[in-house]
Amino acid sequence: MATTADQVMAAAVVPTTNGQQSKLSVGTKLQANTTLNSESNPKKKKEQQQHQLENIKVAPSKLNEMSGPKKKMVSVPSEKTRVYKIVLTGGPCGGKTTGQSRLCTFFENLGWRVFRVPETATVLLSGGVKFSDLTDDEASKFQENLIRTMVQIENTYFQLGNSSTRNCLIICDRGVMDASAYIPKKEWENMMAQNNWNPIEMRDNRYNQVLHLVSAANGAEEFYSTEDHACRSEGVELARELDYKSAAAWVGHPYFDVIDNSTNFEAKMNRMIESVCQKVGIDTGDRLQSTSRKLKFLVKGLPAASVFPAPFQDFDVVHHYLLSGGPKVQARLRKRGQKKHWSYTHTQRRPDVDGQTRIEVKTQLTYRDYLTFLAQVDNAHFTIYKTRRCFLINNQYFQLDIYKEPGHPRCKNLVLLETYSSLTGDALQKCMPTFLNIVKEVTGDPDYSMFNLSLRKDWKQCRPTTHGKQKKQQPETQRQPSKSSPEREEYHPYDENSD
Repeated sequence: MATTADQVMAAAVVPTTNGQQSKLSVGTKLQANTTLNSESNPKKKKEQQQHQLENIKVAPSKLNEMSGPKKKMVSVPSEKTRVYKIVLTGGPCGGKTTGQSRLCTFFENLGWRVFRVPETATVLLSGGVKFSDLTDDEASKFQENLIRTMVQIENTYFQLGNSSTRNCLIICDRGVMDASAYIPKKEWENMMAQNNWNPIEMRDNRYNQVLHLVSAANGAEEFYSTEDHACRSEGVELARELDYKSAAAWVGHPYFDVIDNSTNFEAKMNRMIESVCQKVGIDTGDRLQSTSRKLKFLVKGLPAASVFPAPFQDFDVVHHYLLSGGPKVQARLRKRGQKKHWSYTHTQRRPDVDGQTRIEVKTQLTYRDYLTFLAQVDNAHFTIYKTRRCFLINNQYFQLDIYKEPGHPRCKNLVLLETYSSLTGDALQKCMPTFLNIVKEVTGDPDYSMFNLSLRKDWKQCRPTTHGKQKKQQPETQRQPSKSSPEREEYHPYDENSD
């Protein structure tokens, strides 16, 4: 029985974790349908393809790319409409309310639709609830119901975002993991088990990015105040404690940024906006004058887990590099998880319209989409296996990548430390973990690029071609561009924003 075009669309449109719809399976469905009904009739096959083309509204060039027998490439989920969900968290008087307003204005000016999810705890506590008046059992049940209420409120905004015809930014004033900062660890674990919740779904897959705005009680004490918040009564010491607890609740999220008080408040807000723009792939030029950059350090050996600050989180991470659509495009898959719960991410790096600035776009995937992309694995690269340890020291968030076998011999016993910071010199040195044997800084060093570390051949003898494969470099004297056909600028694969 023939498959209709509507059935093809229903099967092909796959909801991804972040609410976007992906048409990754269209090519496969088209090809299967055509083969079943017109394998021996080329004319009928062409007519059916044209009929499906009109119903699905895919350009002829794209149809050929998807249904051609020799094509392995799968289209990246559409970037025309995006739903990007962020959490603003932090201790009292950190700038969350102002941050929401600034983000809203900035992205609305870019043409995005912006939703602001209210803080559920404030909504409930403003109704007269006082924790000091609750029994332990009442407090525990209140927190559980608070999480359920928060999830439902957020889902309402998430669904609105999914139906938007424009790019949509959803700003959550705190997220579900913040509740764990106010509940004893054992009680939190029991609550998670009873409700069949797991941290990968609640923390990593639910939100695209988490921004912790450090309380003014930690580094800007002269500006700390409780006067403008009806539900805030914490003193400076308690505010510091709550600030640390709220940050610790999110340790392990793949895109967790700490916005501290090392600059004045205006610069703090700009750093927050810049952090979101960087993850979304928006080039802000010098408008925000960000000084934060990724730093990478080579570490010798791995100390005992007991010396790391609690809490820290360990994750299993698997990277696959994919065949790309051009010499300046890099694509990779990442699988990241704990205890057999996984999140999946597709990353594509490409130049923007002027061909200069590198744009990095990350898309959360479903397991089904992940398996589809695995068909594009580039055999010129080893699969990268790591243990990623995430921890927080002095308001500085670190990720320690411990490379594991199997892999290239150059990765054996390799340990790399990464962080984002605007600090330099002694100020940066004071924030570094003293229990690690840091050999040297390797920021921007091509020898420690994950792309180059994954290559089966020596990266110095290779450069990417149109399909992401490698070919030997020609001697410099043989590669002089002609006047009639100037050579295009080469893409340096080690120029990576994040691994």
